[in-house]
Amino acid sequence: MASILRTAIVTGSESGIGRAAALALAAKKYAIGVCWNRDNAAGEAVAEEIRSKGGKAEVRHLDLSDPLGAGKVADAFIGSFGRLDALCNVAGMFTAANTLDITFDDYRKVMAVNTDGPFVLAQRAARQFVKQGGGGVIVNVTSVHEHTPNPGQAAYVASKHALGGLTKAMALDLAQYGTRVCAVAPGFIASPMTMSDGADVHSIKVPRVPMGRMGDPMEVGKVIAFLCSDDASYVTGQSWAVDGGFLLVNPHWGGGGLTEGMDPPLQFGTNSE
Repeated sequence: MASILRTAIVTGSESGIGRAAALALAAKKYAIGVCWNRDNAAGEAVAEEIRSKGGKAEVRHLDLSDPLGAGKVADAFIGSFGRLDALCNVAGMFTAANTLDITFDDYRKVMAVNTDGPFVLAQRAARQFVKQGGGGVIVNVTSVHEHTPNPGQAAYVASKHALGGLTKAMALDLAQYGTRVCAVAPGFIASPMTMSDGADVHSIKVPRVPMGRMGDPMEVGKVIAFLCSDDASYVTGQSWAVDGGFLLVNPHWGGGGLTEGMDPPLQFGTNSE
């Protein structure tokens, strides 16, 4: 691997989409700030995979339920690397509960992890970009539910709509400093959230998605890496759906839900993306 030219912080990079984004960015010669929440060993394994290919990675624990504490983690990465070029807000949480049943505490935790934490990290990153000059890139991983609601997921849908709106507002505020801000909206991806991390997506049939299968985390990770690259230098304020056509048909409202007809059947988990 050639010399490291840029640095990126990737939240949730111990597994799923976060891991894929970290590896995809490392392949583009970024030094990676690997963030783990539940599994230190998994975070270290991602860092070691990056180092084994000639890259640079550091590992720190990050808990988005404490947004200001998460900001201090970003500061520590910046201090260690000496600069920052990209922030990828990938980590998130999912809670299945409808409007009548969800508790306020559960609602606030989802909002803290999915919206408040990413805001704090993005603000710290943006201030660093201005300080060092030359701009930077922020990519917020939202969801197809940034664009379309899903029944029984009031807090999750609200948090992803909020993060999508925040992406657009930050893009407008930061363009004058040369910083681009984009969102990536994954669909049904084989990740911890769908309790299918590491699955062979081509062996899982999802008839209600036009492409007929789940998405692989690396299919999202490569889009994130593209948006961080100079190849996307005129892209800001946009949300890129990586969903196999989900938004074209919005299958949740077709009766039976997205997972109807899946083979093998899967269920969502209360886990990260």
